[in-house]
Amino acid sequence: MFDLATVSLAFAHGVPPVQGTIRATAEDFQVREIPLLEPDGAGEHAWVHVQKRNATTITVAEQLARHADVHPRNVSFAGLKDRNAVTEQWFSVHLPGRDDPDWQALASDELVVLRHARHSRKLQRGALRGNDFRIVVRNMAGDRDACEARLAVMAAAGVPNYFGEQRFGRNGSNLRTAERLFANPRLRLSRNQRSMALSSARSLLFNRVLSGRIDAGCWDTPVAGDAMQLAGSHSFFIAETIDDELLQRVRMLDVHPTGPLCGRGNVPVTAACLAIEESVLAGFQDMTRGLDAAGVRNDRRSLRLPVGSLAWQWLTGSELELNFSLPAGSYATSVLRELVDTRT
Repeated sequence: MFDLATVSLAFAHGVPPVQGTIRATAEDFQVREIPLLEPDGAGEHAWVHVQKRNATTITVAEQLARHADVHPRNVSFAGLKDRNAVTEQWFSVHLPGRDDPDWQALASDELVVLRHARHSRKLQRGALRGNDFRIVVRNMAGDRDACEARLAVMAAAGVPNYFGEQRFGRNGSNLRTAERLFANPRLRLSRNQRSMALSSARSLLFNRVLSGRIDAGCWDTPVAGDAMQLAGSHSFFIAETIDDELLQRVRMLDVHPTGPLCGRGNVPVTAACLAIEESVLAGFQDMTRGLDAAGVRNDRRSLRLPVGSLAWQWLTGSELELNFSLPAGSYATSVLRELVDTRT
């Protein structure tokens, strides 16, 4: 049985220079979704923009379904948002031939409907540009100058693009489900349980490879045979050779080295990159074989996470406010772990 608590992931810029507390209140962790598009005003899909507090995305989707008297599968959203936070995001509800219910009647301490409009299509998973964050760290202790120096480095160089702990479920529950599934492929699971289990396994393996690349000093620079991802895109190309032009593009955050999202299919990387990944993944063959058997297609993910528009201010001598934006699929906790030790 894999114990997530025993996993130690490398820091790219050194151990955090300060200690502090996050999520002292929900308002200390605010997230605003940046959509790919706005509703066009007509169609059979009701798009509902909500602010939720201390509630999961799934819970809100179920509330919308009950209120509109539709099956939960008729409610869609672009991505999951943090529970212990105040977050804003869009949902779509399929209501062909029906008028909207009174969305404002949903108002509660945990849910506010900000706006709603019709659209011709449902909201697709992953259909967002990213998220804006406002995070307050309280009870700060440590070297304030070192903290600001670390923030400057993070703004210029980015941080490791680790999957956050929430990906693995409470106390690693999604990983335990994945292990049960790999041991018994006929295990009865809901579609969501199966998806979360497989995603958690791939996330674990990616994190291990990324940590290995940090230890090897090449998480933010290409090695021979690397799959280099274009910034803001899922497209990548193989770096057969490392030349000055490529290194300059990497320094400019235009392209990034990638790590594996394991699954079925040919592995695109070669040479030194392949050797690193095979070395790290050799200890996880049950997972790699399980993902292949489950039919998950292999893919690539950037090892580096640029931190957009990073700004900070001290609210008091022990309270720091951070503002930044991240692309879809990345985690604010991966930014915070390079700056502040939040363990109590």
